[in-house]
Amino acid sequence: MRAQPNLFPKPSLSSDPRSMRPLTAPVFGASAGSGPLDPTSHDEHRFDEFSSNARRPAPISASSKPAPIWLQRISLFVLVMFCIYLGALVTILPWWPRVWEQNPLMLAYPWVAAVLNNGMVRGVISGIGLLDIWIGISEAIHYRDYRG
Repeated sequence: MRAQPNLFPKPSLSSDPRSMRPLTAPVFGASAGSGPLDPTSHDEHRFDEFSSNARRPAPISASSKPAPIWLQRISLFVLVMFCIYLGALVTILPWWPRVWEQNPLMLAYPWVAAVLNNGMVRGVISGIGLLDIWIGISEAIHYRDYRG
């Protein structure tokens, strides 16, 4: 019978803590000390986020230009209109009885209707709509052209 390696050795009081090295997990089919967790192995291609050989994003080249100003402004207009439209819809829908209380989801699942007809839930949903309107207006106020 082969002796199992002791993975949890008890340190003695006379041992120097600087001489203790971390334990490695046994790797099947490999010799001792050559596993991927071995601190003595110096693999040049190992990914380590703190080492100098970590992958870095490629720098932006001088030839890449920002989008044209007209495209930036049109995209801002579309974003603001989308946020305001969606926010108004989400703000108003919970208080519109024809749409909110008489839809197939509410009629099919009465427990969902009991939750969604609660005034607090309607208020929270309307608050999310107002937050969406606020985000759209804030984007319009804080817009700056990026000219690169």
